[in-house]
Amino acid sequence: QNYLDNFWPDLKAAHELFDSILQARREREIESQENNGKEYPEHLPMELLEAGIKSGRYIQGTLNVNKHRAQLEAFVRLQGFGSKETG
Repeated sequence: QNYLDNFWPDLKAAHELFDSILQARREREIESQENNGKEYPEHLPMELLEAGIKSGRYIQGTLNVNKHRAQLEAFVRLQGFGSKETG
């Protein structure tokens, strides 16, 4: 803010962009506080998820996302499956 005020006081577009970024950051901080510091709110209560995993309704694993095609390719690696261990 100081840089823009001191060196580019007449550059309206840069000041509007800065204000927009600042507002988005404030909104993210408020959302984070509302979600107890979590970036994303939980969709289901933890107790329900744990019960669903135990009953077999849900699965638990590690989400792997293709870094080159993140919007198109992802899969969940289940613990104990797909490892190189044999036995």
